Amino acid sequence: MNMRFFTTVRILFWILFAYVLQSCGTAMSFTSNKEVSTMGEITSHTTELRNLPLPKEKVVVGVYKFRDQTGQYKPSENGANWSTAVPQGTTTILIKALEDSRWFTPIERENIANLLNERQIIRSTRQEYLKDADKNSPALPPLLYAGMLLEGGVISYDSNVMTGGIGARYFGIGGSSQYRQDRITIYLRAVSTLNGEILKTVYVSKTILSTSINGSFFKYIDTERLMEAEVGFTQNEPIQLAVTDAIEKAVKSLIIEGIKDKIWGKSLGDLADYQKLVDDYDLETQKNTDRQIGNIYPTAERTKISVFGYVEGNKVRNDYVNPAYQLGVKGGVKYFFDKKFNVELSAAAYTFENEGIFKRTFFSPEVNLEYFVLPKYKFSPFVYAGVGAMFSKEPVRYKSQFGGGFEYLAFKKFGIRISSQYDIGFTDDWDHLINGKRTDHAFRVGLGLNLYLGNKK
Repeated sequence: MNMRFFTTVRILFWILFAYVLQSCGTAMSFTSNKEVSTMGEITSHTTELRNLPLPKEKVVVGVYKFRDQTGQYKPSENGANWSTAVPQGTTTILIKALEDSRWFTPIERENIANLLNERQIIRSTRQEYLKDADKNSPALPPLLYAGMLLEGGVISYDSNVMTGGIGARYFGIGGSSQYRQDRITIYLRAVSTLNGEILKTVYVSKTILSTSINGSFFKYIDTERLMEAEVGFTQNEPIQLAVTDAIEKAVKSLIIEGIKDKIWGKSLGDLADYQKLVDDYDLETQKNTDRQIGNIYPTAERTKISVFGYVEGNKVRNDYVNPAYQLGVKGGVKYFFDKKFNVELSAAAYTFENEGIFKRTFFSPEVNLEYFVLPKYKFSPFVYAGVGAMFSKEPVRYKSQFGGGFEYLAFKKFGIRISSQYDIGFTDDWDHLINGKRTDHAFRVGLGLNLYLGNKK
């Protein structure tokens, strides 16, 4: 009776757990109920465009065609997909961005044939059916003409620029998360209708993020009952919003570049009114010079000199059995003679032990050449190699070592490091026993801190 009651309680617990997972998943995902129509979302650059300082006079511009020039279809894992990857209404998105900026008076040019045809219908109607009307009635006003044309388009859509994920599972219970980044690229240029000169060209790229989170458990309640549940959701950034964001950024960049190069002429007021806008743009441009794929920006402040310290765990590999783990310490100084390379001088104290057979403590100075893979970023892998000596009561022994690890700058000049190192002896007598062709060696794992001194030049 007690066993059956216990089994029932466990089943109810796992059912409740699955329900909680599903509830969390529903809360984090989109509702499946019908939704009413809403106003379209705005991007961060929509607000920036609407808050730009106004010009003295608006610029009349025409947009004939701002199209998808990639010709790319949506990526599909199962067969062909004939839907285009980029929305085809990008001209309309550009015109809306021009309106939001309040710097331009956009005129109809994409469907100019429809406009001219309608004006012709109006004239024909007046001639045919309004013969007896007042002869002094005004004629159709002339169409506005543009002093500037805006050209360009979406020139690139790159799928799976970056992909990745993380997951873990333990005793049938686990979860995982995955992400994917696509990238869209836009060029926009201003062309003078007076002489056809290309006045300015701007280039903007935007990443499109897709993420998924999944959780599951797979567990035997008893020998005959299996409990399994899954929950998850996926979120894809709408491509239309990404295109809108990129186009709005391009319009803002074109306005500021035009202010700097004074291509707007009499439309500009006092240049001092736009100085802060130009300064912020210049700062963003300078920061953008080091940007990597995936919108990753360098933020590290590593200086030329640093001091570090480790707590290490080590295990000797020699001619005896039963090697034991022991703790040690290591400290030293690094000098960066290049952004990626540094010379490391260090000293370590550690103990090698085979249980009940051999135990000896060594003091070991070392010199290493270290290479940082991403020195401008807070998180960077590194590798190193060098030579060292081992001092104890016996004669000095020499060795070589190599290793690698990761460093994360938790604060401006304060890094957390985790590394592993492999020591290879030049001789086979660390334990006073020479046996076989292989020299003695050891494996060391360390966790430590690295403090950068001085100011970055």
